[in-house]
Amino acid sequence: MENFSELIKTRRSMRKFTEELLNGNDVKLLLRAGLMAPSSKGMHSYEFVVVEDKQMLKALSLCKQVGSDFLAEAPLAIVVLADPMVSDVWIEDASVAATHILLQAEDLGLGACWIQVRDRYDAEGRPTEEIVKSLLSIPNERGVVCIIAVGHKGMERKPQNEDRLKWERVHIGEMKAED
Repeated sequence: MENFSELIKTRRSMRKFTEELLNGNDVKLLLRAGLMAPSSKGMHSYEFVVVEDKQMLKALSLCKQVGSDFLAEAPLAIVVLADPMVSDVWIEDASVAATHILLQAEDLGLGACWIQVRDRYDAEGRPTEEIVKSLLSIPNERGVVCIIAVGHKGMERKPQNEDRLKWERVHIGEMKAED
C-alpha cells in the first residue's frame, strides 16, 4: 500500500474468500502486526489462537446465530483474546491488536473480517464466547473479543466513499446540545 490514508480507504470487511491458502510468511506478518499493537501500560494482555483446520473453522462458523457462517469458507481464523487479570482494559487492548491484524491483511492484499464474539449468542442462546473457549481449549480466565477471518479476496469491494463521511459527528472543543 502506498500510504496509510489509502489503506484505510480501501480496507473493507471481506466475507468471501478464494480457496487459496495463505503462505506462512503472510500469517507471520499478520501475527507480528497484532503483537506489535500498543497496549495499556505496555502489558500486552492479548493473545491469539490461529486456526487453519477446516473442520474447526466449520465448527467455529456456528458459534453465532448470525454473522459467522462465512468463516467455514475462510482459509484462516485468528481468535483474539486477552487476560483480564493482566489488564483492566483487556477489551481495548485486544481490539487494538485485532485492528492491527485487519489493517495488515489489507496491506498484504488479503481480505479479512471481524466476527464479534463477546456478548453474542448462538441460535440456541448459548454464549458465543463459551462455545469458542470450549472448541479451542481456551481457559475460562481469558476473554475472547473476536475472531478474524482471513483469506485471499473472493470478490471486489469499492473503497470507502468519502462523500458519505458523517462530519457532523465531529465536535471541536466540546459537544454542543442538538437543536
